[in-house]
Amino acid sequence: AITMLTDRDAVERVVFGNDGLAAALEPRQTLIEMSTIGPDAVRSIAERLPDGVEMVDAPVRGSVQQAADGSLIILVGASDTAFERVRPVLESLGTIHRVGDLGAGAAMKLVANSTIGATMAAFGEALALGEALGLDRSVLLDVLSETPIGTTVKGKRENVESGSYPANFKLALALKDMRLVADAAQRAGRTLRVANGTLDWYETADAEGAGDLDYSAVVATIARP
Repeated sequence: AITMLTDRDAVERVVFGNDGLAAALEPRQTLIEMSTIGPDAVRSIAERLPDGVEMVDAPVRGSVQQAADGSLIILVGASDTAFERVRPVLESLGTIHRVGDLGAGAAMKLVANSTIGATMAAFGEALALGEALGLDRSVLLDVLSETPIGTTVKGKRENVESGSYPANFKLALALKDMRLVADAAQRAGRTLRVANGTLDWYETADAEGAGDLDYSAVVATIARP
């Protein structure tokens, strides 16, 4: 069975709620959990599955187009035996990176998402600074597209120039992910100032009503005069 849902609460309801998935799983079956919910949630769910049911965490990088064409990046945490069992299934969905045992996939997804969120915030701040200094937005975008954040700028330039942010990945989900990053860092005894600043920007954008827009809408919040 595979779950890929919005957050931990959704996974808990689907797996353990009334008529939940766990009641139908039998020994030697495997639950592949592909949501972004963090390693603590993954381990908690695994501990409550029926005896003999193994779990694999395999969150993904990529969005609608990558899912459609089978080019997702899949970050897998699993035992050796479970990994070999699910490998043929996951290979049909994209490129697999086995990153460790159970929970490692969920942990690696948080690490990756911390950079994605921060890059978008850096894009917004660079645009805000440039415009405050009197630079033309089009020229700024041209130059920023050739910097280390160039891939992000090129991918979201149309949204920024049009002021329209149709959701490819909702800002509310990016906010959820950044909260997971901040919580994981706190639990690990680490202070991540960039991640915390990024989280603040996403919370501001969400409070302003951008939650259902694409996560690049945070640029509009940051760059607003």
